Order: sequence, then C-alpha cells, then structure tokens
Amino acid sequence: MLAPPRPLEILAGELCGDGLPEVLRLPLSLCAGLRLTPEQFEVLCQANREAVLELAADGSLILMTPTGTEMGARNADLLFQIQTWARASGSWKAYDSSTGFRLPDDSVLSPDVSLVVLDRWQGLSPEQRRGFAPLCPDLVVELASSRDEGPRGLTARRQKMASYQRNGARLGWLLIPEQRAVEIWEPLADAPAEPRRMEAASRLEADPQFPGLVVELEPIWAG
Repeated sequence: MLAPPRPLEILAGELCGDGLPEVLRLPLSLCAGLRLTPEQFEVLCQANREAVLELAADGSLILMTPTGTEMGARNADLLFQIQTWARASGSWKAYDSSTGFRLPDDSVLSPDVSLVVLDRWQGLSPEQRRGFAPLCPDLVVELASSRDEGPRGLTARRQKMASYQRNGARLGWLLIPEQRAVEIWEPLADAPAEPRRMEAASRLEADPQFPGLVVELEPIWAG
C-alpha cells in the first residue's frame, strides 16, 4: 500500500494568525486553495526545506517533483557549460535549479539554469541576496520532457518561459531532449510572444546578448 501524501508544514503564526500552534501541517490537497504573498512563500520554504515549490503570480503554489536521473544529468552538464563561460567572462553569475527569483509580477520561479549580470547582483542588498533575489534573470534555461504532463512537462515549461519573457528576461532557451529541439524565447520588445524553434539542434550561441556563450547540445541530448 502506498503511503499517504506527505503534508506540508506551514508556519501558522505567519500565515494564519496568532493563537495557533507554531507549525501547522496541511495535506497537499488543501494547498491548491492557498494564496500566498512572496514573503509568506519564503516563510513556507524556510519551514519545508525538503519540499520543491514555486509560487505563481496569483499567489498559488506550484508543487514540483524531484528531477529524474537522466534529466538531472542533462541539467548538470548544462550548468557546467554555462557556469564555465560565466567564470571565464568575469561579468556574470550563474545559478542552478534550486535558486528562486522573485519576478516583478511577484511570482517566485526557479529556472533550471540562469545567468544574472554581475552589476545587477552587486546592486542587491545582503538581505536580498540571502532570500529570493527580486529580479528576473538575464538568461533563463529550462529542460522539458515531452512525455511529462506535470510541472516538468512541455506545457508547464512553456508557461514558465512566457512568464520570464513578460518579466524582462533578455533571452530564454527551452530545451526538449526527446525532440532534440530548442525553443528560443526573445524579449517581447524585440520579437513576438511566440518562440523561435530550432530542430535537430547541436549547439546554441547566445550572441549578441551574451558574447561568446556557446552550449554544446550533444552531451545534453545523450543524457
């Protein structure tokens, strides 16, 4: 018999008012009706460090699942390539998939890999750096599975890419390994809302926004 879903712990004093226990356990089935501010969401994440969560712009929770092993290997290779370029350039900070950003629309999302120009990072206060940095990354990259209907599937990932685009990302890449394809999401000011698609892609070049950044896709497709 399968174990019942693991409940989330929510700091009741912060979210529900005084006079309640310090920690309130709620079944996941009740979380669909919750609407949280970004500040409340940060409290929730601090109380549930093992949970994988994101926050939609309307305040609803997005319940994620751990990455499958094959996708995890792909993500690791992707991060390695982008971080290597960021360190060599000296002008960028690279972030992994566990990093949350508070976007201008008050959603809190975690790209699989992201880049922020160093000047923007240095302009944040120490408190902002410790929490969910209040900015949209300059480059966002997501890996999607065309066989998954959940939060890591293609439909959900396209919705995330559209959110990054609306919130000011300079460039977005949506990688679809099963199709060996990439959707390129450019800024709304420079392109239509619909992405440009590359079929049978073997490498990505980020010029001119990110001079010299190249991602070799064959090891990522291989998993």
